[in-house]
Amino acid sequence: MQQSVFFFGNGSAEGTKDDKDLLGGKGANLAEMTNLGVPVPPGFTIGCPLCDHYLTHRRAPGGLRDEVERALTRLEGGTGRRFGDRHNPLLVSVRSGARVSMPGMMETILNLGLNDETVLGLETQSGNARFAYDSYRRLLQMYGDVVLGVPLHDFEHLLAAKRLVNGVKTDAELPAEALKALVIEYQQLIQSVTGAPFPADPHIQLWGAIEAVWRSWTLKKAVDFRRVNGIPETPGTAVNIVAMVFGNLGDDSGTGVAFTRDPSTGARRFYGEFLVNAQGEDVVAGIRTPLPIEEMATRLPQAYQDLLRTQSLLERHFRDMQDLEFTVERGKLYLLQTRTGKRTAAAAVRIACDLVNEGLISGPEALQRVPAHQLDHLLHPIIDRATKLTALCAGLPASPGAASGIAVFDADTAESRAAQGDAVILVRDETTPEDFHGMVAAKAILTARGGMTSHAAVVARGMGKCAIVGCSAIKLDLSNKRFLVAETEIHEGDWITLDGGTGEVFVGDLPTMPSEVMQVNAGTRKADESPVYRGFAELLGWADARRRLKVRANADTPHDAQVARGFGAEGIGLCRTEHMFFDGDRIHAMREMIVAHDEMGRRRALAKLLPMQRGDFEGIFAAMDGFPVTIRLLDPPLHEFLPHGGEEAKLLARRVGLTRRDLKRVVETLRETNPMLGHRGCRLGVTYPEITEMQARAIFEAAVACVRRGMIVLPEVMIPLVSTVKEFSHQRAIVDRVAAEVFQAHGLHVKYLVGTMIELPRAALTAAQIAGAAEFFSFGTNDLTQTTLGLSRDDAGRFLPHYVAQGIYQDDPFQVLDVDGVGQLITMATTAGRGARAGLKVGICGEHGGEPRSVKFCHQTGLDYVSCSPFRVPIARLAAAQAVGA
Repeated sequence: MQQSVFFFGNGSAEGTKDDKDLLGGKGANLAEMTNLGVPVPPGFTIGCPLCDHYLTHRRAPGGLRDEVERALTRLEGGTGRRFGDRHNPLLVSVRSGARVSMPGMMETILNLGLNDETVLGLETQSGNARFAYDSYRRLLQMYGDVVLGVPLHDFEHLLAAKRLVNGVKTDAELPAEALKALVIEYQQLIQSVTGAPFPADPHIQLWGAIEAVWRSWTLKKAVDFRRVNGIPETPGTAVNIVAMVFGNLGDDSGTGVAFTRDPSTGARRFYGEFLVNAQGEDVVAGIRTPLPIEEMATRLPQAYQDLLRTQSLLERHFRDMQDLEFTVERGKLYLLQTRTGKRTAAAAVRIACDLVNEGLISGPEALQRVPAHQLDHLLHPIIDRATKLTALCAGLPASPGAASGIAVFDADTAESRAAQGDAVILVRDETTPEDFHGMVAAKAILTARGGMTSHAAVVARGMGKCAIVGCSAIKLDLSNKRFLVAETEIHEGDWITLDGGTGEVFVGDLPTMPSEVMQVNAGTRKADESPVYRGFAELLGWADARRRLKVRANADTPHDAQVARGFGAEGIGLCRTEHMFFDGDRIHAMREMIVAHDEMGRRRALAKLLPMQRGDFEGIFAAMDGFPVTIRLLDPPLHEFLPHGGEEAKLLARRVGLTRRDLKRVVETLRETNPMLGHRGCRLGVTYPEITEMQARAIFEAAVACVRRGMIVLPEVMIPLVSTVKEFSHQRAIVDRVAAEVFQAHGLHVKYLVGTMIELPRAALTAAQIAGAAEFFSFGTNDLTQTTLGLSRDDAGRFLPHYVAQGIYQDDPFQVLDVDGVGQLITMATTAGRGARAGLKVGICGEHGGEPRSVKFCHQTGLDYVSCSPFRVPIARLAAAQAVGA
């Protein structure tokens, strides 16, 4: 049998940080720290592939138990203790550890190996009865919940009652006798719920815990987390069995979580929290509000100095900000975990830039350190401080941003109300991993307890979601679905606003203002006044120097074009001319054209639209001075511009001199059963060539006017929905004729291109023919996805989430490009097109152009550019650089 269990301890390990696929992230880093000489408790890791085997066959593979027993014997030798020994017991923790960090999403069990006999040995070992029985009750609670399925709240009720009877506020204040009594009550609870006693045999405990960790890979919270974060379903989780070290031995012991840099801002300062006389779950679960890490210098001074040296060593070694879990046992420091720390978008950018400037990483490496989609978080609005505000209360600013929504008090309600379109704020005493689906649905999270390293804080930062934690002023009354702050009551459904930058909570739906990056972009703030913007600009400067792909924007107005340029767009890849027709008087002229009886009537209406379109194009050319502008001719079916009854229909009938009955008849003749595949795109231009003529004239007259004003104009005319080269040639002939007329009339020639949007499978399959006449291709991946997969993006939302949840589609194909299907068509068409026309310019202009994985495909396929909405341009710039690699 291939080796499945890997030992670490006593300064050496069977693995390194590069073995994450086999050992999981936690196991690989425990091995690496051991090899570095960092104080790590000894233990062993069961590899990730064993999880897949167990979930498939519902049993461990043959030989694994023997291998675990050998590792356990080796662990006993390294610690001088025996597993299950009544006099000198070895206790272990059993923890999950996936290849990609999934904080809190799977199970952990501490103090495993305790029973009614070994607890006496632990008491003798430690000389501390309170510690021994505190450890035992924790095992009963964790094992009962995770392995045996006893509801956690049943244990919590017994614990709360014990605090009440003993007149104490925290678990740490319960005396030994109370904990002994609590152990008996917990055992009775387990017997009552399961019908069997708590398993006293430590080996039965161990295998029950190992299998529970494997099963936790399939928990809803874990599945949701992988779906949200794009983590593969295989190979499952490793299992780490580690000798226990104890932070709950007394005031010379403790536990904590720390970051080598501030995970909210990225500032270079040691940052974290700890608790004296506690175990690790107390910190991350938010059970007790922890102390700032700086206080450790006075409470546990030697351990603190050791921790400072260790965190510096680990950051330099891993060359990234680290998230550390540690325990201090009677003054001695032990590291239980190190991993790349979750951070906000602002922190990610700052840390990446600082690490380059400190010489730890290169510029290309820095580009890989910031997930491209995170840049969107830097554009989120913040609360408008021009408004006089009085905060209801304040907590810890765990994750920045501003969010308003209705208060809800449980994850299921958050998910259901969000599905109905409500903006919700999830309010909890503290969150647990079971709340993950509600956290995904919520606009922000507010907790009464917990610190900056609690579950709520870590998960919210990872998702880029506004969060305030440890807001002790709020008192939750869950039975009445409300919380109170002094005399103020907030009920479920009431609006509140959170400022994740300051930690303040406000009543009502407050106005917001642009983020720092947006303020600099708009010219209302100086770049040198914003460290966030400086890091943003520096990182994207490196990205621009690294990437091959150009990045354009989809923009339909001069304002959108200016915004796109502010974000670094290198042209417009899609200007949708139909959007220009919906404003003001334009819609009237457009409707007159549609209902006209003949070509003459249509031309009269189009003459009214010509100066309007020309003015728009002049504004867009001016905003994109020196950069190409791809203008798509009219695409949607004509019925979309018409009213379908009511006052608008009456006004239109009066304006064009028709009876309402005649107008209704016109509207009905334009209605289509399947308009997506109907009379639209180039088909309109073939039927009504005067529409193409007007739009071409507006484009070229605008180009001439801008050139005369000293601008560099690079127009690209795009014919939409082409299925055959004959359609394209028909429309190109009109465009070229009008261009010649305009240039001759003005005595000025402007260089231009005519190309097509590839959005039908037949166009992709006949790309070589089309490229004979077309000078560029732009893949309209929104429609190409619809026509390739046979899905309507307007209707598929009803079932696509179920397809993704069941693994039929890995991703929503309208969000992430379907590489195996649509991608093949793009590859084939690009290859064939360039074979027919050397130097054919090729890009995409669907929203996939701003999605990082899709951008990577475009880079690999050899496209020239991607085009996306203006606010996704920074994402595309970084993703294009990341596609090149480090």
